Amino acid sequence: MVVSEQHKKHLLIFNQNALDFASCLFLVLTYALKLCKIYLTGTLGYWLCMMIMSENVMWWTIVGSTINLMSITVDRYLKVVHSVWSKKWLRKWMTYSAVAFAWIGGFITNAIPIFLTSAVDNGVCYSVAFWDSYAAKLAYGIWYFLSFYFIVLLLFIFCYWRILATIRRQTLVMARYSSY
Repeated sequence: MVVSEQHKKHLLIFNQNALDFASCLFLVLTYALKLCKIYLTGTLGYWLCMMIMSENVMWWTIVGSTINLMSITVDRYLKVVHSVWSKKWLRKWMTYSAVAFAWIGGFITNAIPIFLTSAVDNGVCYSVAFWDSYAAKLAYGIWYFLSFYFIVLLLFIFCYWRILATIRRQTLVMARYSSY
C-alpha cells in the first residue's frame, strides 16, 4: 500500500517531466528537419508534414504539459485547502485519468486543427494555413487563448493564492499554540 501511494503521489510530477522532455526532443527534431528543407512528396511527405513539420507533435506535448500543470495545481489545492475531502474522495484512478487526459487532450487540441487546415503543396508543408473562413480561424484563436492562457492563469492564481492563505492561517494557529 505504501509503494502504490508513493507512486500515485509522484505520478503527476513524473508525467510532467516526461511531457517536458518529449516537447524538448520534438522541438529539436522539428527545427532540425525544417533546417534541412526536405521536399515533401507522397504519403511519407504528407505524414511528415502533418506530424513533425507542422509542429503538431511538439505542441501536442507542450499543451499536454500545460494540462498536466493544471492537474498538479488542482491536486495540490485539494490536498492543502481541502485535505479531509481529498483524503476521503480522491482515488488512484483519478490521477491516472489526469495523466491520460494530459496526453489525449494535448493531441486532440492540436491534431484536429492541423489536419483540417494544413497541406503539402509543391513539396512544401503549409501548416494551419487553410481555414474555411476567417471567422473559424478567429474562433479557434480566441478559444485557444482563453483555454490555455487566460483560464490557466486564473486557475493558478486562485489555487495558489488559496494554498498560501491556508498555509499562512495554519502557521498563525501554530504560532499561537507555541507561545503558550
